[in-house]
Amino acid sequence: MEFISNAKGVKFFTCRWRQMNIEPKALIFLCHGYAMECSITMNSTAMRLAKAGFAVYGMDYGGHGKSDGLQGFISSFDDLIDDVSSHYTSICEKDENAGKKRFLLGESMGGAVVLLLHRKKPGFWDGAVLVAPMCKIAEDLRPHPLMISVLTKLMKVVPKWKIVPTKDVIDSAFKVAEVRSQVRENPYCYKGRPRLKTGYELLRVSMDLEKRLNEVTIPFLVLHGGDDVVTDKGASQQLHEVAQSSDKTLKLYPGMWHGLLYGEPPENTQIVFSDIVSWLDERVRDSA
Repeated sequence: MEFISNAKGVKFFTCRWRQMNIEPKALIFLCHGYAMECSITMNSTAMRLAKAGFAVYGMDYGGHGKSDGLQGFISSFDDLIDDVSSHYTSICEKDENAGKKRFLLGESMGGAVVLLLHRKKPGFWDGAVLVAPMCKIAEDLRPHPLMISVLTKLMKVVPKWKIVPTKDVIDSAFKVAEVRSQVRENPYCYKGRPRLKTGYELLRVSMDLEKRLNEVTIPFLVLHGGDDVVTDKGASQQLHEVAQSSDKTLKLYPGMWHGLLYGEPPENTQIVFSDIVSWLDERVRDSA
């Protein structure tokens, strides 16, 4: 675990998981969700993937986790993508990683990050795992159009205000009560209302992605809970239908919620990870 800095001097917390004395099968880069972070909430995900033989890398975006910035504030999604792309690309280009396959894994807003990383460097990444990706914000969580209009005007004056009216996502995202408590107790997870500029950026990016799903060409596995009320499973189905990717797989899990990686009972989590690792292993084998 270490801190890195971008050209503007902003510090980002980064971490890595891998088995010692074993050459990793491939590289996996984690993209966490909005208001979350990688080293605690995504630790169980990374450990499972490292145990399966992969080298796993994570970083907290600006305004998230242990990185610099006002907590829960995204002033520019474009800058966020540039920072993640720069760090993850630099890892791929190290001599020790030459010839290794490069996979992205993103959950929720992290799924949007993955799709935008792919758009930025279309031929660079070998595959993507999209877990309940934010290609469209569920209607229940989207403010009324009139409210959006008012908030957009206000955003130019007070971008950091925490006044975007949304439901409590933690209760809606994680089925297991113990996980909800852990997220609430984690000081590195942002629990306040979305800040105005952050809400605007999330809405802007999800609407842009929804319109351009047909441009996706990367091999991908997209997974969504059948009872997810945070991100729209219909958008995952649409992505699978219209993406240009020749290698694309959709998995819908009836009865499961938004937090597929760590918010479900163990038996459900096991099913999800079995599907993820099988998909990754097949693509690593195909290139061997």
